[in-house]
Order: sequence, then structure tokens, then C-alpha cells
Amino acid sequence: MAHAFPPNRPQRLALRPACAAAAALCALHAGAQTAGDTAQLDPITIVAPGAGSAGVTGFGDAPLARSPVQASVVDAARIRDGGGVGLTALTRYDASISDAYDADGYWTTFNIRGYATDNRYNFLRDGLPINGETSLPLDNKSGVEVLKGTSGIQAGTSAPGGLVNLVVKRPEGTQRSVGIGWHQNGSIAAWADIGQRFGAGDAFGLRLNVAVERLDPVVRDDRGHRNLVALAGDWRLDADTLLEAELESSRQSQPSVPGFSLLGNQLPSAASIDPRINLNNQPWTLPVVLAGHTGSLRLQRRLAGDWKLVAQLMQQRLRSDDRLDYSFGCSAEGNYDRYCSDGSFDYYEYRSDGERRITTDIDIHAQGRVATGGLRHELTFGALTTRFRLRTQPQADSSVIVGQGNVNGLVMIPALPANLGWVPNSDRTERSNELYLRDHVRVSNALGLWLGLRHSAIGRDSVQTDGSQATSYTQGFTTPWLAAGWRVGATALLYASWGEGIQSTVAPNRPGYINAGRPLPAIESRQTEIGIKSAGSELGWSVNAFDIRQPQFDDVSSGCDVDPNACITTRLDGTQRNRGLEASLRWRADALTLQASAMLLRATIEGNSNPAINGKRPTNVPARTLKFNADYAIGAWPGLKLQAAMAFEGERMVLPDNSVSVPGWSRWDLGASYALRSGATTYIWSAGIDNATDRRAWRESPYEYQHVYLFPLAPRTWRLALRVNL
Repeated sequence: MAHAFPPNRPQRLALRPACAAAAALCALHAGAQTAGDTAQLDPITIVAPGAGSAGVTGFGDAPLARSPVQASVVDAARIRDGGGVGLTALTRYDASISDAYDADGYWTTFNIRGYATDNRYNFLRDGLPINGETSLPLDNKSGVEVLKGTSGIQAGTSAPGGLVNLVVKRPEGTQRSVGIGWHQNGSIAAWADIGQRFGAGDAFGLRLNVAVERLDPVVRDDRGHRNLVALAGDWRLDADTLLEAELESSRQSQPSVPGFSLLGNQLPSAASIDPRINLNNQPWTLPVVLAGHTGSLRLQRRLAGDWKLVAQLMQQRLRSDDRLDYSFGCSAEGNYDRYCSDGSFDYYEYRSDGERRITTDIDIHAQGRVATGGLRHELTFGALTTRFRLRTQPQADSSVIVGQGNVNGLVMIPALPANLGWVPNSDRTERSNELYLRDHVRVSNALGLWLGLRHSAIGRDSVQTDGSQATSYTQGFTTPWLAAGWRVGATALLYASWGEGIQSTVAPNRPGYINAGRPLPAIESRQTEIGIKSAGSELGWSVNAFDIRQPQFDDVSSGCDVDPNACITTRLDGTQRNRGLEASLRWRADALTLQASAMLLRATIEGNSNPAINGKRPTNVPARTLKFNADYAIGAWPGLKLQAAMAFEGERMVLPDNSVSVPGWSRWDLGASYALRSGATTYIWSAGIDNATDRRAWRESPYEYQHVYLFPLAPRTWRLALRVNL
């Protein structure tokens, strides 16, 4: 990523696409089910205990209440109607999900169970890997699924906190919905969702989603725009075969907003900082442009004996112009991890235009049931191949300060230097071939076992755009996953699970590193979890405890006073261990629906050679979180509904040695909606106020590229919307 970096920034990952293999799809002669067999995301706000299914778990249509995993399903319409903007809104609904360097105008990164997601590997789309280094629109998504915990069962390489899966809207019946929305200051969005089935026996279906938005948030000087056009279609070839295809094209253009920082040795009071200030407001500021084109084919065929064959092909093509006038350090005081005591800071300029990322996935798998030796097996086995390529151009990554700014946002620098310091960028290529097997063994009506095994073979190459610093390596690994569950009564499941995940990388390809660009050992994360959950028609709840361990890489410096160009080594040094207790509740009684989730997290760095951080908490990870949502339908006024949401996140560490921390905060969001039916048309009016008490606080404190950043909580914000269902 290009935000929050020093002049010598880490290089990005890039990958090469695979050869197209549409022939593999055709060779299957058809692959699908009838409409009744096609899984669709349930229209619910959030499933904490598990009253629905989630494909991201890897167990198909199995209800979450009967699966030994923790996952959330958030309906995209609920995100939109609740005032959420994109994926960032996920942090409102689940206590296990929080911000991790979430800058306006840029792509979204989460903390899940205290580990930051890797935007290269932790994002899926209909279960297939995609690159998350872009804007991921939700207008054509039926929902978002989040698998919490070590994800080796579903991903070859990924950060250990969990996976985020976007579920594409598919043709259903007749769909006619249009809407318009307004956010303070002047963001205006319009959208349409139109679907229809036609042909003999409704064999064909189409669904069109269109959205356009003028972006003018409460942050000053951050205007932009975005748009999306997406079309999904299907063809029921016969009673056992379904062919699905879809295309999506989106574009977002908006300047990115850097964070604030420490002022010398002082933590500035959040009450003294105007959260509307934009530190990227120079006369030459250019927007970050994120454009994406994605298409997929999915063929499903129902076979004899409850078996189903599925083949999927997807390609994602991204283009980005990554630009930032970024604030970094204070050379006047010799501090390069924070701003100056008087509020000033050094300005640098970064530009990397024309970055192109292409991801191609091919997945073929079979699902079915068999019985052996008195045991019933629900099996899934298949193969996934992924090709990923990044191609770049030389980047303006100035090592020369272009001026001094100030946190008041008023200092304007009249002109950039003639030479911005154009330097080579990195081109990267990745190949991944995976074989996987999952088995749900029903030992008895009460006892179940779940087994998962995934073998991954990866190859990664990188080279600078000038042909220098070429790196190439291959690795192979197998990630197992085991669980046992015992049904308690009619609705509860007591379970325990254990699993592994993998991350693989190279040392930073930067000056000063002795092992720059060299492959590092693949690191294994391990998670143990035990819990109990229940899902009924009115009451659902879940309580679980988890323990995740992952070795950590750290930079060790030696002899930099002798040779600063070769004195840093990246090596394994210690482990991050996150132990947590999660709880969730969903209660529905007549007109009232309550949903709540909480997490207590003890995250520590263990076994590190640096005594200043050994035994300390990782930065930007709250130890306590609570999320609460309530809907109440007014019986005396049919169609009127009131909403309230509360989010609390506890103290976060600012520096790795835990010498500075930001206090916890809480925020209240209020809303109301009114549905008015007139003939066959329903008008749904909604209004809301986010951060109703106008609470001032530091929302998060990411420590990125050895620099402290502080992002403020957004101020009180009003919103209005009208949706018309025809």
C-alpha cells in the first residue's frame, strides 16, 4: 500500500495471470441446480450465532448454528439503509471486527480477532480469491460473510484473523428497486436494482445493478465520485443444471486522507483536533483512482446420489492511480515516527500511476454424501488454481522533503520541486495451485466430526521495473483443520476446533536490508477454539473462547553507524498470541429485535528479543469491544421503525512499547424508517444521525511503516434516503 510510508517504502506484491481455462468449464457438460437448490444469502442483518448459512465456512449450505465455526453474515441492504458506506460499515455490527488503517478515499483493511487482514489474500468473492487493494463496492452484493479465525481451511495463504467474502446478487424473481440517498456534507447517491426471469419455465434470469455517487464527505477538500454497473444472469439448462455468469465494472476517484500523529512526546487531545481537517489538501493534490472489472462463470450440475459438481472461473482486472501528498515525521526534531511538537510535519509526494493487477481463479469441486461403516460423510473435494500479476510503472517516491505542513490544515505549499524523485517500482507474479478436502462425519445424531485438509504449492517472482533485484521462490505446505461438535438439546451445539494457517513473504525489497527481497520461511498460525451456540426462531446466542498464535517477523539493526546501506535484517523474532472470549446475542420479540456482540481480547507479543516490546500488547488492537443494534416497529403506526446502534471500543496502544495509548470510545447512531405502500409500490423513507452525541475521540491508532498515525472518530453526520420497490 502507498499510505503511511517513509521515503524508502516497502515494495508491493504483483502477480501474473493464469492462462484462461474456460474449456475446463465446458468439459463438465453443465454444473448447477434448480432454482430451489441454489443457495442465496438470507436477508438478515447479522447472523452471530448462526440462523443461516455462510459459504465462506467451507461447509456449503450447512446452517451456522450446526457448524463448529464462528462467522457473521451482514446483509448489504442493511448496511446501506443503516447509513454505512462500503465495507467499512462491517465494524458496526460485529465486536470481533475493527478498523486497521481505514483512510477515507483508500481501500479498507480490518482487524479480525486482533490481526489485520492482508488485502492481497484475505478477501474472497463468491468463495474465490480476489485482490482487496481496491474499492470493493456493495451495490451488487447480497451480503458480506466474515469467517473469524485461522483460515487455512479456506485459503492457501492469509493473515490468521479471518476471511471476508462478498456474495454477488443473482437473479431471483421480479425485482424493481430504485433509490437515492444523501450524506452530510453533500454526498448524493442513486442506485437501481432490476431483475427479471423470462423464457419457457422462467429458464433465464437477469439482474442489473447500477449506482452512481458524488462523494463530498464531512472531511474538507475530499470531493470525488464513484460509479458501478453490474449484470448477472443465469440459465437453467434443465432440472439439474444451472449456468451463471456476471460482469461488474466500477470506478472510484477521491483523494485519500492521511492521519494525525503524536506531537513530539505528547498525545494530542482528540477534542482539540477538528476531525474535518484534511492533511492532503495541497493545490497539486491528485485523487486516488481505483477502477475494477470482474467477470465470472459458474456451472453447477446435480448428479446422482445427492452429489453436485461445481466449476467456477473468475477474473478480476484492477487499475489504480495511487497518489498521496503524505505527512511523515519531523526532521526538525529528529523524530521520524511522529509529527513535531508544534504541530508541523514533513511533506513528501508519492505517485504511482497505472498499476495493473490481474487475478484469475479456476475452481472445480464436488460435494456429496456417502455412508461407510455406519458413518455418514458429507464430502467436498476439489482443486483451485490462482494466477495473480501486478505490473507497474516508475513511481514518484520522493526522498526529498517538499515542504512543511501543519495539523491545522492551513499551510499551503505553492509548488512541487521539478524532480519528484522517480524511482523503479516492483512487478510481481504469483502462481498458486491448491487441493482441498473437507469431510463432515455424522457419528451419531448428536456427535459430529469435521475434517479439513488443504495442500498449497505457490511460486512467487518479483523484479524492479528497471530489471534489477529479481527474486523468485517456491514453497509448498499443507494446512489441516479438525473439529468435533455435540448437539445439546434441540437447538444448541457444543464444539471444539483446531486449525492452521500460513503466511508467506520476502524481506522488504528496500535499501538498507541485508536480505532485501530474499524469501522468508513460511510462518504457521495455529488456533484452538471451544464454544457453544444456539439458534432458535426468537432467541440465538453464542459464547466461545479462542487462542491464536503466529510467529512474527521483525527488523533487527546492527552496524548502521558503519554501513547504513546494509545493516538491517528481517528475521523471525517472537510470536503474537491473541486469546479472546466472544459472545453474541440475537433476540426477537414481537416488534423488537435486539442484536449484540462483545469480545474480550488479550493480545501479547511473546518471546521477542527486544525487551521493550516483549510481553506488550500489539498496537491498534482494542482489548474490549461491544456492538449493539436494536430495531423497534411502532405498532400504532404501521410501517414506522426506529433504530439505535451503539459501538464501544476500548483502549488501543499507540507505540510498540505501550508507553502511549489512546482512550476507548463509544458512539451512538440513531435512525428511523417508514414504509408506505401504495398499490404495488412501496416507498421506504429513512433518516439517521451517526455519532449522535458528536463524540470526539481517536478512532484508531495504526503504527504503519514505523510511524504513528491517529484517525479521529467522524463527527456528527446526518443522512437521508428513499428507496422505492416497484
